[in-house]
Amino acid sequence: MSHSTVPRSSAEAKTKTQREETPVASDGATGPAGKHPSGKLSLKVRFRRDRLLLVMTLPAVLLILLFNYLPILGNVVAFQEYDPYISDNGIVSILNSPFVGLENFQRIFEDSAFWNAVENTLVLFFLQIVLFFPIPILLALLINSVVRPRVRAVAQAVLYLPHFFSWVLVIAVFQQLFGGAGLLSQLLRENGYDGLNIMTNPDTFPLLITAQSVWKDAGWGIIVFLAALASVSPDLYEAAAMDGASRWRRMWHVTLPALRPVIALLLVLRVGDALTVGFEQILLQRDAVGPGAGEVLDTFVWWNGVRNQDFSYAAAAGLIKGVVSLGLVLVANKVAHLMGEQGVYKK
Repeated sequence: MSHSTVPRSSAEAKTKTQREETPVASDGATGPAGKHPSGKLSLKVRFRRDRLLLVMTLPAVLLILLFNYLPILGNVVAFQEYDPYISDNGIVSILNSPFVGLENFQRIFEDSAFWNAVENTLVLFFLQIVLFFPIPILLALLINSVVRPRVRAVAQAVLYLPHFFSWVLVIAVFQQLFGGAGLLSQLLRENGYDGLNIMTNPDTFPLLITAQSVWKDAGWGIIVFLAALASVSPDLYEAAAMDGASRWRRMWHVTLPALRPVIALLLVLRVGDALTVGFEQILLQRDAVGPGAGEVLDTFVWWNGVRNQDFSYAAAAGLIKGVVSLGLVLVANKVAHLMGEQGVYKK
């Protein structure tokens, strides 16, 4: 008598089919083709998938290596008594210059002009953090609240236009407005008051620098924050409005949390750039107020390195600035992590 075959259950048949269709990875582990057991694509597969993008970024990487990382090797002159006239070849001059150790750094720490430049740099940094950094956020919120798209586009274009002006043009505009013969002084004299020359006043110089930076670059920051606001779902605003939230409540509980990661990232980058407060802008106005008020670290390095030809001394000052800036980035990024934000890089 023939035995009848008992059919497998549907679950067993499905399991067998899945087992037969699942390929075996090259390392012997079972998983989708080209993937590790963890589910991530293998390096070879990712390279094959993104090879065109890698080729596109190759020129930018080469430029960064050539103009940003390769010159770092030149910081060795900070530990030498560098003489560029030993040879026509810069590399030969570096190799033949005598090594002096930390002598240049000792000279810097004993130089009162260096500490004056540090003080002026920090004053400008804190003013720009308090006065300049929040303004693009406030303007972005204001523009985002405008209903008519055409009005928003015109306002954004007007605010963004000064970013394309050179610092020479920006300073010329401020000179015509706030200089000794400027519009403000003329109006004051016509009404019986003494004229003002804000452009040459050392006491108001930090505020002047901050005002120029706000007028020129606030529009650039607006674009970043408007892009972040565009990613906020309108459903969140509708849900908040249905719950009875006012306009200010919606801004506080919906808009600002959406901007928080971008604000944290830009703040970390701004803190890392604390010792760079506008070389060209300040150099053009340094002589008008004197080095006591107009000297910052960048102009200090330029003045000693280019004008005084003391290359080793200037390189030592620049190296100190770079190391301190790197430390500020790491500290600010750690604070961002403690606040629950990603910062410049992940933990």
